[in-house]
Amino acid sequence: MTRMHEVDFQIHGDDMQFVEVELDPNEAAVGEAGAMMYMEDGIEMETLFGDGSEKKGGFFGSLLGAGKRLLTGESLFTTVFLNRGSGKRKVAFAAPYPGRIIPVDLGKMGGELIAQKDSFLAAAKGVSLGIAFQKKLGAGLFGGEGFIMQRLQGDGLAFIHAGGTLHERTLAAGEVLRVDTGCIVAFQPSVDYDIQMVGGIKTAFFGGEGLFFATLRGPGTVWLQSLPLSRLAGRILAAAGPGGSRDEGSVLGGAGLGGLLGDNE
Repeated sequence: MTRMHEVDFQIHGDDMQFVEVELDPNEAAVGEAGAMMYMEDGIEMETLFGDGSEKKGGFFGSLLGAGKRLLTGESLFTTVFLNRGSGKRKVAFAAPYPGRIIPVDLGKMGGELIAQKDSFLAAAKGVSLGIAFQKKLGAGLFGGEGFIMQRLQGDGLAFIHAGGTLHERTLAAGEVLRVDTGCIVAFQPSVDYDIQMVGGIKTAFFGGEGLFFATLRGPGTVWLQSLPLSRLAGRILAAAGPGGSRDEGSVLGGAGLGGLLGDNE
């Protein structure tokens, strides 16, 4: 097991991964709603209104945290898993779709990380989940997935999920990388983020890559994913729609669902 900030963890699997977190007595982890895979006896669950971080804001602080999560498209609630047992206990969190789980030590990131709004999976109790609006007008109007991102703050361990293949890139000062907005998983706050329009009318309308892309300017580390959730969902919807593909390899090709059900009647 790997040990970081008093949280032991182990990542299992290849394409469909899950992370197993080992908690000491009275130690807790916070997970995204619906991410829990299993937990051992002695761990208690508590659903909180907001981000689950330790703040002294009372009801209005919780309301503000919940409102921030709603703006990022996440659930209003998070779940805290607290080890009430006398010994070590384990809780596991599963990735929502094929990809990689990334453990990030926020203490080594300067206490902050900017992440795609659907990439957060779990974290050590006390990590604050907020929102990071992009300051520039272009990013605000046309950023798509990259407009409102999550701000993870604290000095503990956080787990984020990247769809498909993960690519980590460290940008030098002034180095620029142009990226599809959905392919951004996370980046350090030192990285400057903006949105630019694709050059050329034909490229913009017929290139198939959208009208806008993100520009990331170093210094700092960025994490990219080859399979954004929006792209995966778009392909599934397109294939399942009235004009969807009916390749010979499709289970429902030809006879369709009615034909398959009819064989069993």
